[in-house]
Amino acid sequence: MSSNATSNPTSDLVDPETERLQRWRLVLGKSANQIVDGLDGEYAKLDAVLESLYYGDSQNQDRRGGLGSSSPRVARWLGDIRNYFPKSVVQVMQKDAFDRLGLGFMLGEPELLESLEVDVNLVATLISLKQFIPEKTKSTARSIVRKLVDDVMKRVQAKTVSAVTGAISRSTRTNKPRLSELDFDRTIRLNLRNWNPDHKKLVVDRLSGYGRKRRSLYDVVLCVDQSGSMASSVVYSSIFAATLAQLPALSTKLVLFDTRVVDMSEKLSDPVDLLFGTQLGGGTDIGQALQYCRSIITRPDKTIFILITDLYEGGKPEIMLSTAHEIIRAGTKTICLLALDDDGAPAYEKRYASIFANMGAPTFACTPDLFPDLISAAINGRDVGAWANEKGLAPAEKKGEDLLA
Repeated sequence: MSSNATSNPTSDLVDPETERLQRWRLVLGKSANQIVDGLDGEYAKLDAVLESLYYGDSQNQDRRGGLGSSSPRVARWLGDIRNYFPKSVVQVMQKDAFDRLGLGFMLGEPELLESLEVDVNLVATLISLKQFIPEKTKSTARSIVRKLVDDVMKRVQAKTVSAVTGAISRSTRTNKPRLSELDFDRTIRLNLRNWNPDHKKLVVDRLSGYGRKRRSLYDVVLCVDQSGSMASSVVYSSIFAATLAQLPALSTKLVLFDTRVVDMSEKLSDPVDLLFGTQLGGGTDIGQALQYCRSIITRPDKTIFILITDLYEGGKPEIMLSTAHEIIRAGTKTICLLALDDDGAPAYEKRYASIFANMGAPTFACTPDLFPDLISAAINGRDVGAWANEKGLAPAEKKGEDLLA
């Protein structure tokens, strides 16, 4: 097992003999079910990971995997094996997966890749397996990722730009603008009642403008969990970060994390390069990621911080919770998205979701189509939790838990 997994995956209450039998059952597979009734805790999860690759259906040994609609399972499986096994074992298992499930065959055939329906799950799988893509199909794989990026951009870019620029205009509007900041159309509408028909002149006694123009009015920090279960969220988050980075009024940063923290902000100019720079799968240390993000938030009162994770913490929960509390207490508008994908119904750690909500960080799942409205609501200073309620996004319930329990 890797260092991310516990050394004893069963409960302390399990006697040594039962644990020894469960270990043998894990090694031998379902054929040894008579040795012990069922597996407990982490052993059950390990068994599911091994079962999907090595045991399977004995009546269907020639079955082949694919990269279509079932591909989230592939990305999740890749993340699981990195959690449970050391790197050397992971490499062996990935090679076995290619040989047994036919994934290597598909990655080596440009025609097969081109025939697949491009969706976020396919892209997540390609990114997860990028180190195994043969040279002759690398350009095909990049074109598939580019197609998804272009499709998503077409779907959300205009709405995102419109929502954000409109929100910024409203949030920075002033009634004492300089001449260069004057909103002529709104000023005329505000003064139409002062039209003098005899002199054919408009008497202006009210002004409207956009306030002093600066390079960056707001900072946006997206902090995204890149463990296997968050694959689709990583893809969408990267595309949205690249979109927001194009807006001069925003300073956008993208931070990805598993057990390491990687700042991808310098790569936001090209979403395809950005996605191929991610490393889907692995463990999760949310606390470490929050500590890094706290260090790069320099204007808390002008920062929108969005943590995207299912809150299954593999590090120290007390660090995660205390650092989140410090970020919120400093005045940073903080939002926790349990997922940013098309499903909108994630599995997540409910206890920590409630604690985050109690701390003042609205916690819910969001779909890509609603994300532009979410950013707009945050910029306009709206109650994001109330906004989520209005959109039916089912924010996490507040249960009165101790903030740092």
